Amino acid sequence: MTRLNLFAPEVRENPYPFYAALRRESPVCQVDPNGMWVVTRYDDIVAAFKNTQVFSSAGLRMATEPPYLRRQNPLSGSMILADPPRHGQLRSISSRAFTANMVSTLEHHMRTMAVRLTDDLVHRRVVEFISEFASRAQVSVLAKLIGFDPGLEGHFKRWATDLVIVGVIPPEDHARIAEVRRTIDEMEQYMLGLLASRRRQLENDLVSELLRSRRDDDGITDQDLVSLLSLLLVAGLETSTSLMTHMVLILAQRPMWMDRLRAEPALIPHFIEEVMRFEAPVHATMRLTVTETELGGTRLPAHAVVALLISSGLRDEARFQEPDRFNPERGDQANLAFGHGAHFCLGVFLARVQARIVLEELLRRCHRIVLRTDRLEWQAALNTRSPVALPIEVIPVSTTAARESPVVQGIW
Repeated sequence: MTRLNLFAPEVRENPYPFYAALRRESPVCQVDPNGMWVVTRYDDIVAAFKNTQVFSSAGLRMATEPPYLRRQNPLSGSMILADPPRHGQLRSISSRAFTANMVSTLEHHMRTMAVRLTDDLVHRRVVEFISEFASRAQVSVLAKLIGFDPGLEGHFKRWATDLVIVGVIPPEDHARIAEVRRTIDEMEQYMLGLLASRRRQLENDLVSELLRSRRDDDGITDQDLVSLLSLLLVAGLETSTSLMTHMVLILAQRPMWMDRLRAEPALIPHFIEEVMRFEAPVHATMRLTVTETELGGTRLPAHAVVALLISSGLRDEARFQEPDRFNPERGDQANLAFGHGAHFCLGVFLARVQARIVLEELLRRCHRIVLRTDRLEWQAALNTRSPVALPIEVIPVSTTAARESPVVQGIW
């Protein structure tokens, strides 16, 4: 039988029928590229998440730090690529600083940015949503949250892209490898300088909270903090941008929900949860088996690269009724969209608040969102699934309708 290639164009365009076939016929199996293993059913994915002793995150550091890079990638030392007990040590200091209260203080900034970007969108009518709205909104929030200089906005996307792309650069592409090395040097120098600056003068940002929460015996170094800041930049940018992008794409494809949400704003949080189930911000996450093991009735060898297909699990017929139907009123979400267990994402509250505020402003100003292309091109990435670009046109609501809109701020 021919193995499924996860990066085939027809799979990237719509992977869900292929995932459904795997759930029925080979729920744990090998696929291309490179014969990696995939896990497609909800319960099996949860089991792998829980079994950190066998399904290792740390074993995948080779993907972020190939030998030809010849230097450390800050992501390699982050908690996303750590197993217990090291993972718990790194997560502890992160959770002490990354609190719901800190995120709530950002709501005014989020609202101000969302209003500004929505005003620009309505004025221009036709925009590319990802680069001109979603990325700009999230970069602004991350800069405010972490304490980055907002004037470096143009650098953040390049930093994030270069940190994650290193594992797929051909070893013979010396020019691109050199670019990545320069990016890492530039980013590390900036972050170390930021830590030094905050030691001299603490402020109201996450870097300052990290320094306040440090203890002499916690074993956390400045390099660990640089790794954490790098992870927050990469994960925060990719996941929230993907969530906002799919939220707008779904509104363009299902315009009745714009009317429904304006009429029933209490449905907004349920709508966002269903977007996260229907098109998970984290499409897949990788593990390495430490020993030979069994999962879903299939034997996996030791040192096997395993992709936990979260987006397949969230379309599992055994867990969700009519899983391929977008239905914000389904109630039970059981969301894996931001991971599970020890690796459940700390930034999920931030992503939900950002999505809610953006959605409220779009509903207030936009009567309809129209997709301005017949076919989307999808990024060649496994951990996230997002269009390369999302060209849209907005049909504004009337001034009177905007004033009378029932959407209220702070409903969630």
